[in-house]
Amino acid sequence: MEKLFAEFFGTFWLVFGGCGAAVFAAGVPEIGIGLAGVSLAFGLTVLTMAYAVGHISGGHFNPAVSFGLFAGGRFPAKDLLPYIVSQVLGASAAAGCLYLILNGAGAFSTEGAGAFATNFYEMEGYAGRSYSMAAAFLTEFLLTAFFLIIILGATDKWVNGKFAGIAIGLALTLTLIHLISIPITNTSVNPARSTSQALFVQGEALSQLWLFWTAPIAGAIIGGLLYKFLLQKSEE
Repeated sequence: MEKLFAEFFGTFWLVFGGCGAAVFAAGVPEIGIGLAGVSLAFGLTVLTMAYAVGHISGGHFNPAVSFGLFAGGRFPAKDLLPYIVSQVLGASAAAGCLYLILNGAGAFSTEGAGAFATNFYEMEGYAGRSYSMAAAFLTEFLLTAFFLIIILGATDKWVNGKFAGIAIGLALTLTLIHLISIPITNTSVNPARSTSQALFVQGEALSQLWLFWTAPIAGAIIGGLLYKFLLQKSEE
């Protein structure tokens, strides 16, 4: 049960910190944190929770990561559903808190691409660009695949695990992923994070949610398999 609570709180913090930064601070005139700030916020949430509760649950905070670790032989199938339920509940609770805070200023809106930090495709977003469904799928697939390769490599028994949280959360992965893909899909690579925001925005955000489940999970599984069969160091 401790593992499930760890996943709940870890995913809560990821959504509250990352999506909260996007909702409250990204577009503030003069002091707004912008693309780099939001990317860093997502990285910092995972970095901090990896050290806070990662030793309890493994620090997935993401259904795609759970699937990828399963494919890579690092996670049992029997724990997949409980972990995913905990992650979605944690993310949704965080989104609910963000909604209450934002609505307290009368500022909650469902208008426009990326409203309430939702993910999107085929909608005019940043720089006036609208990326196709195929482009969005490929982006989410590739980035999640590499996310899993880095996670599996950084947590391999042959490396110094003390620095895994830095590699996964900050230096190499989640921050970089957001820097690349916020302008394309508003960055998912995490079905729980996508679901939590879409539940409040409804409409097109919900209708497009399928992509932000299938692409990250497919990418994670491929990444896990690639690491397991092509990259993982064999026993000597």
